[in-house]
Amino acid sequence: MAGTNSSEIRVAGVGRLYVAAADTKVPTTFSTDSATDWASWKNLGFTTGDGVTFSKKDKLEPIDVWQAVSPVHFVYSDRDLTLKFSLLQFNEDTLPFFMGGGSVDAVTGSTGVYKYDVAERPFADVRALGLEFSDVRASDGSTVTYRFGIPRGQVTAADDIKLARKAASQLGVTFTAMSAADGSALASFVMKDSAYAAS
Repeated sequence: MAGTNSSEIRVAGVGRLYVAAADTKVPTTFSTDSATDWASWKNLGFTTGDGVTFSKKDKLEPIDVWQAVSPVHFVYSDRDLTLKFSLLQFNEDTLPFFMGGGSVDAVTGSTGVYKYDVAERPFADVRALGLEFSDVRASDGSTVTYRFGIPRGQVTAADDIKLARKAASQLGVTFTAMSAADGSALASFVMKDSAYAAS
């Protein structure tokens, strides 16, 4: 609906992040239990209260001509689509995700001891990333749910891990979307929200 409408303001009060094998599509089914919809994905658990920072940056190259002081055309040369967030849980899913792949393995001959080897050099660790958050509409109190999925991407930056007595350690990452060979969407929004219904 055009114009001012407070029921279309969205606050991502509570959200979740998921990871899956590359090319996994964001679920479009909304059941009473969202965990059922994300069954083929792994929940990355608690994140910091800052939530997720979504960034889309397009780089345009101007076409200048002798006859004008302003560009007469622009050519798109680059698009960066990233999600930045900090994980608070350390486990067999989050540590390899942060470090760039690999796996956590049990140490042979030791009970309850596990090992993760950091590779000598980085390798491609392409995965799908999913995000979901819900909000309550101001107009009628109904719940709306938003999902965002990147079918192909990888962690392109990792923050320093601070080990301190007075704060929880964090696994801060920047996840960047990658183009698929078939030219499919770089990412997708899926919304259960009547605000998008044609009027």
